[in-house]
Amino acid sequence: MIMNRVSDLLGVRYPIIEGGMAYVGNGELAAAVSNAGGFGQVAVSGRNPDNFREQINIAATKTKKPFGVNIPISGYFSHYNEYFEIIKENKEHLHAVSLGSGDPRPFIPFFKELGLKVIVIVGTVKHAINAEKAGADIIVCEGFEAGGRNSPYELTLFSLVPQVIKAVNVPVVAAGGISDGSGMVAAMALGAEGVQLGTRFIATKECQAHEDYKKLLVEANDQSTTVIERSVGGANRVIKNEYVQQVAEVEKGNLTPGELYPYISGFKNKIAALEGKLDDGWVHAGQSVGLIGSIEGVEDVIQQMVHEMQETKERLQGSLDKQLL
Repeated sequence: MIMNRVSDLLGVRYPIIEGGMAYVGNGELAAAVSNAGGFGQVAVSGRNPDNFREQINIAATKTKKPFGVNIPISGYFSHYNEYFEIIKENKEHLHAVSLGSGDPRPFIPFFKELGLKVIVIVGTVKHAINAEKAGADIIVCEGFEAGGRNSPYELTLFSLVPQVIKAVNVPVVAAGGISDGSGMVAAMALGAEGVQLGTRFIATKECQAHEDYKKLLVEANDQSTTVIERSVGGANRVIKNEYVQQVAEVEKGNLTPGELYPYISGFKNKIAALEGKLDDGWVHAGQSVGLIGSIEGVEDVIQQMVHEMQETKERLQGSLDKQLL
């Protein structure tokens, strides 16, 4: 076990959190992560209310371990009241809710009153401070290396984490560009008490992502991702392909958000991620995708991370002992 404030607050064996992933972050994957000792999350993104409720129930039937839900509170997902009610109805199944992609402060009291832990995903020191003041239990510090929609401030993880650590007192979790145990050790060396993974959990047997998507992740390297949506003030890290190149060309035309929407809508993500139509849409991946060499079971992924952590710790300790003599 890795005992610290994050594992204690979430009631888990390892402070490894599954990030909220549109479409592919379902109940089965959340349960698999929790059963393996991490903290699984059902993602709201890409789900209508009935499916969201269904996925929570699936997770609850497949695990007795703590799990939670992730909700983006931005313009991309503005109709959240109905989802909030579903969370209220199912609060006995849930341990925490994570909020990102918007200002969480108006919503934190609602979830705290339900008895849930609140995790807030931030991309700047200012937002971390505001989240702590509003009652967040855990801050997920997400660097620009992360797959999916990120903070437009584009701050990288290893510069952001130590600054957030100095600014807040609640435990901090590192997210973005982490896929193995050595990355977890590095994040913890900067003061983080856990990590959040997204891309690595997509390339697992339990994830419902299309096999061609998973294969794409395994074949990717350090230069395989890029960012779209900058032309409309966003930042969405995706895998490079011909469709993404088309989007990049379209963005050069200074389209309005409404004009660009047909190219960047969630539907384009859905058909690529779930149906494998990779020539007709885009899929998410973080910059650590080049470290993913195979499709494994979730438990194997987490156990491998823990093993790599121990190996890295021992190697680092030996190296430091030699260099500091």
